[in-house]
Amino acid sequence: MGAPKTGNVRNVVLVGQGGVGKTSLAEAMLHLSGKTARLGGHDGTKPTLDYDAEEVKREFSISTSIAPIDWKGSRINVLDAPCYPDFIGDAYAAMSVCESALFVVDAAAGPQPTTVKLWYAAEDLRLARAVFVNRIDKENANFETCLGLLRERFGTRLGAVTLPWGQGEDFGGVIDLVRMKARHCNGTEQTECEIPEEYRAQAEAAHETLCELVAEADDDLMEKYLEGETLTQEEIEGLLSRAIAKRLFVPVFVGSCIKEQGVNSLMDDIATYFPAPTDYGEMPLIDGDSLKISSEDDRPVVFVFKTLNDPSQGRISFIKVLTGTIEPGMELVNARTRKGERMAHLYVMCGREMTEVGHAYAGDIVVVPKLAAETGDTLSVSGKIEAAAFKFPNSQYRIAIEAENRGDEEKLFTFIDRACEADPTMRIERDEETGQTIISAVGEAQVSVLLNRLEERTKVEARTVPIRIPYRETIRRVASAQGRHKKQTGGAGQFGDCYLRVEPLLDGTDYEFVDEVVGGHIPRALIPAVDKGVQETMKDGVIAGYPLTGIRVACYDGSYHPVDSNEMAFRTAARIALKKACEDADPVVLEPMENITVTIPESYAGAVMGDVSGSRGRVTGMDTNNRGETVVTATVPYAELVDYATRLRSLTRGTGDFTMEPAGYEQVPYDVQKHLVEFYEESRAQGR
Repeated sequence: MGAPKTGNVRNVVLVGQGGVGKTSLAEAMLHLSGKTARLGGHDGTKPTLDYDAEEVKREFSISTSIAPIDWKGSRINVLDAPCYPDFIGDAYAAMSVCESALFVVDAAAGPQPTTVKLWYAAEDLRLARAVFVNRIDKENANFETCLGLLRERFGTRLGAVTLPWGQGEDFGGVIDLVRMKARHCNGTEQTECEIPEEYRAQAEAAHETLCELVAEADDDLMEKYLEGETLTQEEIEGLLSRAIAKRLFVPVFVGSCIKEQGVNSLMDDIATYFPAPTDYGEMPLIDGDSLKISSEDDRPVVFVFKTLNDPSQGRISFIKVLTGTIEPGMELVNARTRKGERMAHLYVMCGREMTEVGHAYAGDIVVVPKLAAETGDTLSVSGKIEAAAFKFPNSQYRIAIEAENRGDEEKLFTFIDRACEADPTMRIERDEETGQTIISAVGEAQVSVLLNRLEERTKVEARTVPIRIPYRETIRRVASAQGRHKKQTGGAGQFGDCYLRVEPLLDGTDYEFVDEVVGGHIPRALIPAVDKGVQETMKDGVIAGYPLTGIRVACYDGSYHPVDSNEMAFRTAARIALKKACEDADPVVLEPMENITVTIPESYAGAVMGDVSGSRGRVTGMDTNNRGETVVTATVPYAELVDYATRLRSLTRGTGDFTMEPAGYEQVPYDVQKHLVEFYEESRAQGR
């Protein structure tokens, strides 16, 4: 498989709702192009693209696979992206290096929630878009209805370029509206004929609509069309290319992946009309500038859009060549680390199979093993060029994880840390306060796959546990108490005596200690011991075991013994005094609050606001964004948001997104405090 020239490359990402046949479409394209001998994933044939053990077990894609297809003089790099919500980050990464996004839609279901979300992501990235309406051979499939739903949801710039030749059980091929021919496929063999008479009127009307839509790409031809002149075949094809590249027109194809009908026409049009990398324009850089994708620039720049830790082949970097030509043995500098990295070998990847190549031109996508680079890194000759990071989905699902065997904690952390380097939608951190290891991810399934791989590859067993909420304690009024510690053991004893006054700090300060002792009742050298004893006690709180905060402590009196008084004695006395004083100062438990911003379709606004209210939250605002989505803002206790990523997905059928940021602490309700105090006292009684 040789390296294609830049102008012959077509980078196309397959996206859409999970389960609509994206991988089946890519497998059909591989088979029809002669890349595979049989249709993968059908009639017992193993799929070429979903080869990972977790993908086989779960029966959906969890990682982007590449299918390089040579067709009609073009190299079509098909990136089959996972669109299950938990793994959608890979789809965002794949879209960032493609010029076109092909949305696969079920003919009976129409556009579904994930399709809508990814449509807007492709729009933000300024990608050319197209739609393949799949499963037109199934019962209840209706192309006209599906096209109507697509146009209703995404606008009237969508138009059919192929029509179904029959539907449901009667489906036998497609009608090409550009060339005005009917096409039928039998395996890899394709026959072309005149449009059957019963479809002629429908095809001519659809052809006119197509001409009207694409004519806007050229003012002169638009004028010609409006004056009633007929556009030539050559003019229509030129308009179609320009209209797709300029994002003025979204072509809609139809077919059946399993029957391999309509796929030839799709590949023909991708090769002929879809934009090449040089048509896409420029790659945005982190400094606000941009880089024109060009093979003429002799200074190579490559972008790492995906990293894979393969158990047999090690670390593999998926890269797009932005400028110049790269060859094996070339060394480029990583803009993030400022270190040189040598590309010992270059490969073209098809599913799991890797074929070594001697070079790669601008616009092409290849893989390089054993680079230290991480996802999102840019490598260049100077090391001074850095592509702007693409937007990943919010990683708001958080869960604590621990090894079954305490001795495996370091192995666990190291493995997951490497996984996070490869997948920026995951993060791992140690919570110093609770001692827990916390994973942030897009969803529960993502963590499940991670733990399965951890056990499979390292033999380390791990489990998820609930996150401990970082509650705090404080006081609401002023109180005083004496702390007296006296211990005599035969020799020198211990004696410490201090009076403390506690009062709440209302300015947000965590802690303040004041020395008000006069007359030498406590020697100056022992005052720091009182302060230290207070702070030690504050770490464990006084009623529920949580850190004490927002408190001023004044030591205003005490006494000492010239022989038995020492630092330890006064630290102990301070602990006694603080606990007694705080018990009389109306101690309360505080909980962390979060400001959340939830973006949802308008139809789910009521359900989301009801959920906020039922979660002890306060809705603080509601607005509509420029896409017609409802944006709800609220303040909610963090304890009620631990599972919110899963809850919101269920509430909105996967259409909702949210962000959150800390909003300080507030006093918990009485019943919550009662439960926390009882749990603490029970734990102490059981020695936990």
